[in-house]
Amino acid sequence: MTDALWKITGGRVYDPLNGVDGQVRDIWIQGGTIVAPPEDPHVRPASTLNAAGLVVMPGGIDMHCHIAGPKVNAARKLRPEERRGGRNVVSRTARTHSGTLGSVPSTFATGYKYIGLGYTTAFDAAVPPLMARHAHEEFDDMPCIDKGFYVLAGNNHFVMRAIQERQPDQLKGFLAWLLGAAKAYAIKLVNPGGVEVWKHHAGGNVHSLDEPVDYFGVTARQIVHDVAAAADALKLPHSVHVHCNNLGLPGNWTTTLQTMKALEGHRGHITHIQFHSYGGGEGDETTFNSKVAPLADYVNEHPNVSIDVGQVLFGETTSMTGDGPLGYYLHNVYGTKWFSADVEMESGCGIAPIKYRNKSLIHAWQWAIGLEWYLLVQDPWRVVMSTDHPNGASFLAYPQIIRLLMDRTYRQDALKDVHATVGKNSALADLDREYSLYEIAIITRAGPAKLLGLKHKGHLGPGADADVTIYTPHEDKELMFQLPRYVIKSGQMLVEDGDLRQTWEGKTLYVAPSYDADMERLIGDWFEQYYSVRFRNYPVADDYLHAAEQVACG
Repeated sequence: MTDALWKITGGRVYDPLNGVDGQVRDIWIQGGTIVAPPEDPHVRPASTLNAAGLVVMPGGIDMHCHIAGPKVNAARKLRPEERRGGRNVVSRTARTHSGTLGSVPSTFATGYKYIGLGYTTAFDAAVPPLMARHAHEEFDDMPCIDKGFYVLAGNNHFVMRAIQERQPDQLKGFLAWLLGAAKAYAIKLVNPGGVEVWKHHAGGNVHSLDEPVDYFGVTARQIVHDVAAAADALKLPHSVHVHCNNLGLPGNWTTTLQTMKALEGHRGHITHIQFHSYGGGEGDETTFNSKVAPLADYVNEHPNVSIDVGQVLFGETTSMTGDGPLGYYLHNVYGTKWFSADVEMESGCGIAPIKYRNKSLIHAWQWAIGLEWYLLVQDPWRVVMSTDHPNGASFLAYPQIIRLLMDRTYRQDALKDVHATVGKNSALADLDREYSLYEIAIITRAGPAKLLGLKHKGHLGPGADADVTIYTPHEDKELMFQLPRYVIKSGQMLVEDGDLRQTWEGKTLYVAPSYDADMERLIGDWFEQYYSVRFRNYPVADDYLHAAEQVACG
């Protein structure tokens, strides 16, 4: 990395964390960091990038995707048809490794495609702590972007036991130890309690927040509340990240509302909320409908709750989730092949191919419900763009979502092409709101950075990482955001006019909260009694990560 001082000049800057809304500003960069303009007017930059007439934003941040770890690798193996016959292949060049695309790209291709889209940071949303080493190995092969992951804890035996025994200090200490041991960034709950029930008997699940989990006697409500409280007590930079119970089921909106209420004022991020916003009766497809309005009302009135959407777009993709019973449910609904795995003491997963069709009543409602969320949440700082990659669609679909949000006419035309019932009954028909470039910068950059507690990302002020994306304005916002003119990562020009000029080794971001040293003895004794691996082999050592940054708590 060069320490030379250089600048981007003349661009129209959108930097919401610093209140900059389209003003022409110069951005000064040195040593991979954005710096204040030199006080001496005679100082000249070593080089200047002329961005006159262009749109300048911080690098994009994907705060919820599935890009690394054991279930992602299993999904690649489950979908060989996506790569047969030389399709979806990235060829090796002087700058790039070879790779594969499809709905679940390989590690190298993932890094290349994210940076080519103008995204410089991404977080995998569900890694079992026992498999953390696998995720870090894949991160090491993922070029160009910074990354991190959330560690699964909603079905962890120690977590449920501590809650059952009313030991909040043990719960807090264990979560702190777990984050540091896995080198993870945040705590993730997936179908809290439900995956554990599934592991005990096929077809099992919990269907309400107050249904006891077999053998533990705790409820999803207790898990959500107590882990959220522990995350706040630890002052984690990101709140507890919650995949609610009953994902994808008709009528699940009441579970989602109860989950929000279960936080009892603690911070909570409800992820891929589109999949949790359904009305209707079980087994009756004709009554399936949107319940975004009452849920959005609750979010609008409760600033402790944030969401990302999990937008569905039409086409073929792969469903992958830490929610084992959901994978089985999708396999039965669509008759597709299916993969399921359980992780001892911790979690599980389910994987199945899926194809979203615009003339399907269910799929059309899912598409419309996602857009309703973007348009009905009043505060853009608490709604984040996501497709739950690859569950709703690939992250490469983000430019299409941006166009749907910024262009009401395009959105209304698209609504005419979906199932007629949805076209007539969705709130989209009456929603005139159009996002501005400033709001797009919030939901794709500044907002995720703020919700993740990343003070050096998502903005262009002094001290920020020099992650900058520069776009050529275009009336068609999908075209504009598909192909950035320049992408700068850590002060280095990686993409110019769609060409990857060089690669870069991004950092792995993690937290390591402090905890009472006596916790390790307690955890170690429990661990040696129940796990099939030795306690000393479980944690990921500091020197195992080649390029890493520990983010402070508090």
